[in-house]
Amino acid sequence: MTVNTLLNAGYAGRSQADVAAHIEELAELGVPAPQRIPCIYPLSPYLAMQVDDVTVQHELTSGEAEWALVVCGTEPNDLLLTAACDHTDRHLEQHGVAWSKQAAPDVLARQAWRLTDVADRIDQLTLTGKVLTDTGTQVIQDGTLAELLSPLYWVDELRERGLLEPGTVLMSGTIPMRTEVDQFSAGWSVELGDPHTNRSISLSYSVQQTPPAVD
Repeated sequence: MTVNTLLNAGYAGRSQADVAAHIEELAELGVPAPQRIPCIYPLSPYLAMQVDDVTVQHELTSGEAEWALVVCGTEPNDLLLTAACDHTDRHLEQHGVAWSKQAAPDVLARQAWRLTDVADRIDQLTLTGKVLTDTGTQVIQDGTLAELLSPLYWVDELRERGLLEPGTVLMSGTIPMRTEVDQFSAGWSVELGDPHTNRSISLSYSVQQTPPAVD
């Protein structure tokens, strides 16, 4: 499928108290508060990628474990759900969230489920993010889709805005990170799990910095 529209949801937690606390945390880091909750950040479609390596310009970038809604056609069975990771420039985030997301790719897994096949248990699906460390991998995010606005919510939102069209990809926003784990890692992985069937969809990629500029 050719991606024509790429959207990143932001501040998309179901608990507004948690969202408000997150906004306060980011404000302390200099990140501007949003004008609307939840937010939708349109990005360049080419940033939706299925890759094994992500190249960044400095060490202050990190991923975010998410799910992605992929619209492949006009029928209900054409709505797909997959694991995804929104790699973000944390330094640039202090100047604008949309800018920070435009600076790195949205990495999508290479498999997906039909949304209709998991819709009856959507809140039970698990979302896990891991980072690569010197001693192996560490879990930095661990939760369920019940913590985020549902894909079904976003289907209605996209339809209302005329964006539920083939070629649209929407990223979900993310769940809280464990503060004791260093997010600025050499690699990220995300797993979307279905406890009902013991199936999962996963992705992983390494993070590499570009060489110094020659000037």
